[in-house]
Amino acid sequence: MIQVPIPAFIVRWLIAAAALALTAWIMPGIDITDSDGTLAVLIMAAVLGLVNAIIRPILTLLSCGVVILTMGLFLFVINGVTLWLSAWISENWLSAGFTIDGIFPAIFGAIIVSVISFFLNILVTSDEEG
Repeated sequence: MIQVPIPAFIVRWLIAAAALALTAWIMPGIDITDSDGTLAVLIMAAVLGLVNAIIRPILTLLSCGVVILTMGLFLFVINGVTLWLSAWISENWLSAGFTIDGIFPAIFGAIIVSVISFFLNILVTSDEEG
């Protein structure tokens, strides 16, 4: 059987999409309102990846004093803000129906997305090594 390698960024994108879909299913206040939910989640995962690559480091750098003062707990807020911003961009600029109803669902949703992504990445990397 011929195995075609899948680029790592596509695997990470699909993992992020799966984590976002599970988070929307678990977390009240995070909803997929589009009739094509799969496309909305894939768009949201791509936007989240771009926001995490571009805006999150800037927010972390600008708030490094607060991050140090709170012993890293402010990073949860930064993760929530990036998730919330990604949902806003997806909904308002790209018309993808992925909505977050406030900062608290965004913060808890970001924690859930991180945990699910962590475990899915472990499963994928253990399959590639073995």
